[in-house]
Amino acid sequence: MKYTQGQYIIIKKSAVAKEIYSFEISCPEVAEVAEAGQFVHIRVGSFTLRRPISICGIDKKKGTLRIVFEIRGEGTAEIARLNEGDLIDMLAPLGHGFTVNPDFRKVVLIGGGIGTPPMLPLAQAYGGKATAISGFRNSSAVILQDDFRKTGAETILCTDDGSAGIHGFVTQPFAELAEQGGIDAVYTCGPMPMLKNIASICREKNIYCEISLEERMACGIGACLGCACRTVRNDEEYFAHVCKDGPVFNAEEVLW
Repeated sequence: MKYTQGQYIIIKKSAVAKEIYSFEISCPEVAEVAEAGQFVHIRVGSFTLRRPISICGIDKKKGTLRIVFEIRGEGTAEIARLNEGDLIDMLAPLGHGFTVNPDFRKVVLIGGGIGTPPMLPLAQAYGGKATAISGFRNSSAVILQDDFRKTGAETILCTDDGSAGIHGFVTQPFAELAEQGGIDAVYTCGPMPMLKNIASICREKNIYCEISLEERMACGIGACLGCACRTVRNDEEYFAHVCKDGPVFNAEEVLW
């Protein structure tokens, strides 16, 4: 895993929803090797632990990364106070990313809440081959829908309260697509119950599925062993580490 640690300049900042921010960061050496599904680990002021944030965009020509994150505590609130022109201390890119296969003809990308941003680089990779299903609590939490449309992907929006798009969970439209058949792969990131349900449908329909797990972590490089998750490989159970072995796993390997 090739990664670097450095301070990089924020060249663009915007609020994309309530307490959700987008940063574009100039970091050519990171963007050059970054892959969809990886994350950055950000140092925050005097806090001991860095904060992991998924990569939402990779522009290798411009040498930039985009991150989209939600304020969930004092650490992310501190990150949100940074502005254009400020430096951000990152360890990046980290983790095992998604498998992008140019031979796939139809893929489904499923994001739940703040699990939606890591789906965008996949939409950019697959374009019109992709259907992007996004789920949020309500209309005020909806993010990145225009970004997905710009990639050429079909977009399906769901909200828990029905205030935008389909009233219900992402599993509903996905189950309908799975029933139609022809899906080569599914990629998903979001809350654990959502991932479990998506993986179950994929198993039933024999669809290849990769999931990105959200887990609290400390070091981000597999040294502290704090972000362990139960997985199985070659019929043997073992504890993998989300920061190093993941955050992306084959859904068949995860023990729910």
